[in-house]
Amino acid sequence: MNHRIYLLTGAAGLLGSNVSRQLIEQGEQVRALVLKGDPAMKYIPEEVEIIEGDLLDSVSMERFFTVSEGTEIIVIHCASMVTLNPKPNPKVYAVNVEGTQNIITMCLKYKVKKLVYISSTGAIPEKPGNQLIKEVKYFEPEVVTGYYSVTKAEATQLVLDAVKKYPQLDASVIHPSGICGPNDYAYGPVSSFLIQYANGEMNTGIEGTFNSVDVRDLAEGVIACCDKGGRGECYIMANELVSMKEMFDIVNHAAGLTYKPKVLSVGVAKILAKIMAVISRINGKPALLTEFAIYNLSRNNNFSYEKAVKELGYQVRPFQETIADEVKWLKEEGKI
Repeated sequence: MNHRIYLLTGAAGLLGSNVSRQLIEQGEQVRALVLKGDPAMKYIPEEVEIIEGDLLDSVSMERFFTVSEGTEIIVIHCASMVTLNPKPNPKVYAVNVEGTQNIITMCLKYKVKKLVYISSTGAIPEKPGNQLIKEVKYFEPEVVTGYYSVTKAEATQLVLDAVKKYPQLDASVIHPSGICGPNDYAYGPVSSFLIQYANGEMNTGIEGTFNSVDVRDLAEGVIACCDKGGRGECYIMANELVSMKEMFDIVNHAAGLTYKPKVLSVGVAKILAKIMAVISRINGKPALLTEFAIYNLSRNNNFSYEKAVKELGYQVRPFQETIADEVKWLKEEGKI
């Protein structure tokens, strides 16, 4: 049996750290590409071999991919630069698109056994109303909303085009919805929401929905995809759809709260966002509410993950359990 190594980008992030932890627990060898001086490096298991470098730096990429002869390489490309600003950003494009192309190039050069690319549900065109959104075969950056989604759509198509062009490349794509769960040391969107709400700093919500997958379940799905993922296939990994009101009720139950915040209609929220945008231009401070933030809540977040269940054995725990675990962790961290 050939020796195997997992090469992981984005290992210091919420998903990457969970993937590396689960792989180490399974007795696998893991090597991680991490930005030099990244303070989040401390959250990566100590058994992981760290290569300090950059997706855009050819020298560090060579060090990352160089292994002993006969070693089977599996690449999990989690790294990306997230932006909530809908406007184009050269750095975001460089990391998300050019960085992915560099990964593809190295996978071909080093004859990797498998590439699993972590895309986003944002790369998939939205369907009207509450129609169920499923995987697609082709990605068009011009039909998705938000610059992050634009770059993820373009990068996803790069991966699929490479699979078609190079028969020796076996790659699969995963589209997570929002990601949440304990040990979120970057305090992403869901953690930030929980902190604000539990600390009484959020007395108003916006009519809309959440779709967030527990990072522990997502990590299991990513690892399963390394062995079971079809060549050139895409898999949505999402969760049940939760309304804003349901989210408030779930958090109240998890944190022992009795708050009853108001829920604004999308129309009213958009008017407030326009007013805040004007104020932001005057005082130079970021707006507390933006039209793009409203879009993310009010858009269709109804994603089907049936394909991942059938082909990869993907499983999700109840969302209430995830929020309870995340609230417990945030309390332990002294955040709420």
